[in-house]
Amino acid sequence: MHLYLAPSKYIDFDHPQVAEKASTLAGGQADEIAIARRCFEFVRDEIKHSWDFKKNPVTCRASEVLLHGTGYCYAKSHLLAALLRANRIPAGLCYQRLSVGDAGPPYCLHGLNAVFLADYGWYRIDPRGNKEGIAAAFCPPREALAFTIREKCERDLPEIWAEPLPLVTSLLERFGEVLLVAENLPDIPITGYSHNK
Repeated sequence: MHLYLAPSKYIDFDHPQVAEKASTLAGGQADEIAIARRCFEFVRDEIKHSWDFKKNPVTCRASEVLLHGTGYCYAKSHLLAALLRANRIPAGLCYQRLSVGDAGPPYCLHGLNAVFLADYGWYRIDPRGNKEGIAAAFCPPREALAFTIREKCERDLPEIWAEPLPLVTSLLERFGEVLLVAENLPDIPITGYSHNK
């Protein structure tokens, strides 16, 4: 579990501003459910989704997301993991493979989180930001994610990663404009499916 509690290049809760925000959100409480909910709701509601708001710059590290108040889903999940880990709550990164246009190809990865809660085990949460048609919430043990899997080439990827996938971080670090990220969203091939079936 130590991997899900450690700081890193992208989940940099050892950055003073991230550590301070994590402490503020905890508010001196010891209740991990209350702290996790506050961290989740802060990132979901107060950090703007880059594409929803067409807001630059493109961010990647948790500290950058906090500083600029914006991030793609991937970056927002980095910040949420950092805030949770700073409060000694194990947190990891998860991904879904979704249709970009909601009906077939192209597909892209969507980033979200899993948090380990003593009463429930690993619990997935999605801080991308709510809008019309999206109502992600923190209500363990029931999952309330931003997106559901709706067609055969979409996937809930089962892994809980301690660190973000390199294809995600390289994308966010390569492009400085929100539009360029949107035009180059990462995807991974899926196995066990043939178009001839």
